[in-house]
Amino acid sequence: MMTDLPVLSVRNLTTRFGAVVVHDGLNLDVMRGEVLGVVGGSGTGKSVLLRTIVGLKRPVAGQITALGTDVLNADPASLQAVQNRWGVMFQDGALFSSLSVRENVEAPMRERLGIDAPTRTALADLRIAMVGLPPAAGALFPAELSGGMRKRAGLARALALDPEILFLDEPTAGLDPIGASEFDTLLVALQEALGLTVFLVTHDLDTLHATCDRIAVLAAGKVLAVGTMAEMMRVDDPWVHAYFHGPRAHAAQPAGGAA
Repeated sequence: MMTDLPVLSVRNLTTRFGAVVVHDGLNLDVMRGEVLGVVGGSGTGKSVLLRTIVGLKRPVAGQITALGTDVLNADPASLQAVQNRWGVMFQDGALFSSLSVRENVEAPMRERLGIDAPTRTALADLRIAMVGLPPAAGALFPAELSGGMRKRAGLARALALDPEILFLDEPTAGLDPIGASEFDTLLVALQEALGLTVFLVTHDLDTLHATCDRIAVLAAGKVLAVGTMAEMMRVDDPWVHAYFHGPRAHAAQPAGGAA
């Protein structure tokens, strides 16, 4: 259940690639127990923001606080401790091609947990079952999986360490409508059952409607607007209006409206 307490705070974040400024004083709070959808036009830095928060890119300036830890200035042990409390699913799962699904899910445990091999295997099989994959999928390699199965395998690996925060980068991209809808339903069920906080980068309007408590819109290097779907429908900005009121938005809107 969402609370009014932020589990993740970004303050005055500035990121650049050479002379290109991606974020310019960006501020954002993610509340404990919510699913926050992050949207924006191409090149607005949605995935860059996710990668910066999880430590894959160093910002030029700003502060990122996750689970009470200043992640940009933490000592290695404190940073490792907080990183063990989140999981990340990249686009298309980003699985290790030379490892089986089970071995992919075990990889974070092998690196970060001091547990024996049989326990790792049992925990990996549990995660594989949690995301709706059949037991036989554990022995398969990524090249043997369908697109939807790769997404679920990537999600299983992101859940390997029983995280409190789940970062998802375009989790339904490339899926057919049925597969995307099934993934959305799975995400909602897992979020509710596990009490997860979810930071979700997406462009999929169906996913926004189906899963998100709030939505943050990135534009011009900042968070232009943040709020519920109903609040997004009232934002007076040309891009936001086109995104949430266009033909695709009307097709995605559930029966009864967006309120």
